[in-house]
Amino acid sequence: MGMLINIDNGGTLTDICVLKDNNFYKTKTLTTPYDLSKCFFDGLKDVSKVIYGEEDVARLLAEVEHIRYSTTQGTNAIVERKGPKLGMVINKGNSNLISLMKKQDPDLFTFLVGDRVEEIDLADLKDPESAAETTTSITRLTARGANRVVVCFDTDEATQFESQFKKIAFNNYPRHLLGAVPMLFATELAEDVSSGRRGWTALVNSFLHPAMESFLYNAENRLREYRTKNPLLIFRNDGDASRVAKTIALKTYSSGPRGGMEGVKEFSKQYKLSNVISMDIGGTTTDIGHVVNNVVDESRRGTVEGVPISFGLCEIASPGVGGSSILSIDGKNIKVGPESVGAVPGPASFGRGGKESTMTDVNLLMGLLDPKTFFGGGLKLDIDRALAAIQENIATPLGISSDEALIKLRDAYDTKVAGELSSFATVSDETVLLAFGGAGPMSACGIADKSGIKTVFIPKTAAVFSAYGIGSCDIGQSYAVVLTDFTDGALKAAHANLVEKAERDMFAEGYADGDYEVSAQLVGASGDNETTHVLTDKIVFPKDLSSSDSVTLEFSARKILRIESSKQAKSSKGEPAKQVAVRSIFGDNQEWSDLPVYDVSKMKSGNHGVGPAVIEEEYFTCLVRQGWSFVVTELGDVCLTKGAK
Repeated sequence: MGMLINIDNGGTLTDICVLKDNNFYKTKTLTTPYDLSKCFFDGLKDVSKVIYGEEDVARLLAEVEHIRYSTTQGTNAIVERKGPKLGMVINKGNSNLISLMKKQDPDLFTFLVGDRVEEIDLADLKDPESAAETTTSITRLTARGANRVVVCFDTDEATQFESQFKKIAFNNYPRHLLGAVPMLFATELAEDVSSGRRGWTALVNSFLHPAMESFLYNAENRLREYRTKNPLLIFRNDGDASRVAKTIALKTYSSGPRGGMEGVKEFSKQYKLSNVISMDIGGTTTDIGHVVNNVVDESRRGTVEGVPISFGLCEIASPGVGGSSILSIDGKNIKVGPESVGAVPGPASFGRGGKESTMTDVNLLMGLLDPKTFFGGGLKLDIDRALAAIQENIATPLGISSDEALIKLRDAYDTKVAGELSSFATVSDETVLLAFGGAGPMSACGIADKSGIKTVFIPKTAAVFSAYGIGSCDIGQSYAVVLTDFTDGALKAAHANLVEKAERDMFAEGYADGDYEVSAQLVGASGDNETTHVLTDKIVFPKDLSSSDSVTLEFSARKILRIESSKQAKSSKGEPAKQVAVRSIFGDNQEWSDLPVYDVSKMKSGNHGVGPAVIEEEYFTCLVRQGWSFVVTELGDVCLTKGAK
């Protein structure tokens, strides 16, 4: 395998890591939300300097084998409720669909759609005189502010009726007008017997699509100018990657965190960990996952913000709490997030116009962050602006000193994240916390204390762990079709059709028939129960599924690139770690104490020490709290233990 470039785009920072000749290179750049392609190429410029000693993007892109890209932009947009207004067209007499969707998440439905719903009579679609009138529903929706329109009919013939409505709309509206208000038809996006899931799938996809489309195609076009030999690959939330044109916007939702989960799975195997809760704290969200016995929690039908969708998703919670989350006052209580200042304007200490209080400001004022070395020395922090924000937004409204406010803010932040961990997964004596992301290690011990977790691992690649995790993903596509005829002939015809689709799509990815693996299964649903039947070379409809309410044929094609490692890692104490500096830290007793600082890059396997102390590298800082000790494993990762000596 040649050079691999992995890019994880977050709301505040964009991480880039490169694997080349068994060497690992990394950098970070500030996310530019107004133009994601800028931070994309800024990252490529910066990492080329790390690799070659000078900026040489052309050489970098000439040598690269694959570029994989993941993002949390979709997750962040929904968490922060920022995006286009949607309209929805349903069939008359189907108000139950809207009632169901509102019940599943009234706030999200109100934000996405609100009252922008139009009903049409499906019988009118068959009458030429009445058909044209049905398309006025689009005009009414746009008049109420809809930027995009979703069509979702709840009927056994939904595919047929949605296709008819599409033809009528295109015949009656000038393309330049209809193109300004894009329409998405739910059955074209997902084959699913549940209209509720189809509806949510279409709505969320429409919401995410505009920003992703403009950025991805722009980035791909700029890469072509450099004559890169392979197309940009988008890492999806199902754990695989595909080129831009074959990636559905919804499947980029939580793709960045899913990259982290791939890394957590491999990490668990290396250290023989049976129960791992992962905590990836970025600028906007904390992404929480759970790996038990080396298996990532996944569901066949995923959820976005708690609402059901038609595609499978990794089970990840992404509460709006991160290093750039706004800390504010709600009455006499401290509120953490979900709003974030992102990279622009950023925390007050960034000096870019931000005036809100964040944990980045708190950690700076408590001495944990060094304003001279933060972000690899590439971003200077302003202590005076941070103090002014804490004083104005927190201390003065609460009638307390700034010092007291710092302790309260840190405790509120740790309590908030610990509560999210505990609500997502049950903590037991075997539970280990894997903390990563730029801000994950910083609060790891405090959050573990409040969660009852006594062992924490900080990967040596913690700062870019999610980007690193997508490096070994496969390239592939998945398909699904609902069968209406439970016979061998119908199954063979449907299977052959999906095989043909896969051949076209995989050829576009650069792989001919025989270069990739295929698999297929039937999923029979009876009420709330599902039965899965794996298909072999003999395509025969199984008798035990013939009484099912519905049967879905699921098919996947995948070029296997993952390399499974059987290496087991160990950790044992050797020589004590040598401090490289001393840093004054503000503690719970509201006093300053000089703590030893240990540099990850200068520690070796077996090096150990006790807290309180600071462990850091170029892009992350870890506070080892009182009562915790640490040891460096043979792979260079850091294991923190509560109460051990």
